[in-house]
Amino acid sequence: MSRFDELKAIAKTYQDLAAENYARVRQLAEEVRAGLCDYLDASDGVCVRLVPPAGQFEPKDYGPKAFSIPPQGFRPLGPIAFGLAVRVSGGTDWMRVITQCQKIGDRFVLDIQGGDSFTLSLPLTKDDSSQLFEYVYQHLMGWFQTQIDRYETGEYGTREIGFEFSHVTDSAQA
Repeated sequence: MSRFDELKAIAKTYQDLAAENYARVRQLAEEVRAGLCDYLDASDGVCVRLVPPAGQFEPKDYGPKAFSIPPQGFRPLGPIAFGLAVRVSGGTDWMRVITQCQKIGDRFVLDIQGGDSFTLSLPLTKDDSSQLFEYVYQHLMGWFQTQIDRYETGEYGTREIGFEFSHVTDSAQA
């Protein structure tokens, strides 16, 4: 076997693992999206979307564009980020929670920007998902309460950037 053949073989193994990693993170993201929406118990069932982890976003499912790496082609083998847009009003106000997921041994670690990490198995167990959904809920509640507390004490003029909001305007809905 030539050196080039050896290089191609190891690159193929790398890409096979990158495809496996992407598929697992995508499955986890879809489970979190659906489960969190059920957990929040929105009366109309529209409360969580998968969105890109950076840049502008609209509250719609982005499919493969919601992830930090492409679904096809030569992909990097490493942690994958995605955003969860969570509706925070009865109208059209959405907040993005940025997450990053990586495989460590046989488990996955889901890191929430500005929050804790969770070690999870795939598929999600009922216990893992309940704890994760409650944490995301408390994370959102805590962010709002912190902002309210800062305002009430006059300490709300910081330059901290945390969550990003998106709301649909009449022109964007057309």
